[in-house]
Amino acid sequence: MPPSKEDEALWQRYRSNPSEKDEIVSRYIPLVKYVVARMTVTPPPGLDYEDLISFGLMGLLDAIDRFEIERGFSFQTFAVPRIRGAVLDELRKCDWFSRTGREKLQRLERATERLMIQGITPDDESLKREMDVDDKTYREMLSLASRGYVVSLDEVMSLDEGDVQKGDLLSYTGASAQEFLENREERDLVVGALNRLSERERLVLSMYYLEEMTLKEIGLVLGVTESRVSQIHGKAIVSLKARLSVHS
Repeated sequence: MPPSKEDEALWQRYRSNPSEKDEIVSRYIPLVKYVVARMTVTPPPGLDYEDLISFGLMGLLDAIDRFEIERGFSFQTFAVPRIRGAVLDELRKCDWFSRTGREKLQRLERATERLMIQGITPDDESLKREMDVDDKTYREMLSLASRGYVVSLDEVMSLDEGDVQKGDLLSYTGASAQEFLENREERDLVVGALNRLSERERLVLSMYYLEEMTLKEIGLVLGVTESRVSQIHGKAIVSLKARLSVHS
């Protein structure tokens, strides 16, 4: 998405007078809040939502310093991955997603794949037996699996400079999701994997990705806690990943 005329004028003013950086920062603070709000992460002890915003602002400032409007794309496209990256970098320093956490997630993914290869439905009980873990450890694994960066790419978000589609905020230049799914075999594989999920898992994915509901809102609809919704979401994502991996 190319920059708007208003964007171009803003950046021209900034380039001619860098001391007015505050105007640029103020314009894009809503973008930082948007990115942080859509990251399914829980601040570790000692940090809160405002800390995540501060981390995101660090990414925003870095993006402002590096952005070259002459290259013909919008600042949002350039800034979003840097804002998200800054938040994740700071969380890693706080051991948010520790080595132990990554090992637990990999263990869950491998167990799910093994069951699928054996023709066994990877439900909660079969997964716990396969990994020989208790209920508490298992649910921790599901919560880890849910901590991804997920957005709907078609929803339009409003910033000061106008309406922007979320898909336009991504810098990825490879094949689009639509182009990927135009391949009938791959499309059928994805649809088949979705159909193999439980009804509740499909419902959570639908409300989260299509209806743009938060985990807390989904919990209110289903009558369960936000933590439980996170676990359902995590299991659905792991199952989809495993099914696509097994059949690739």
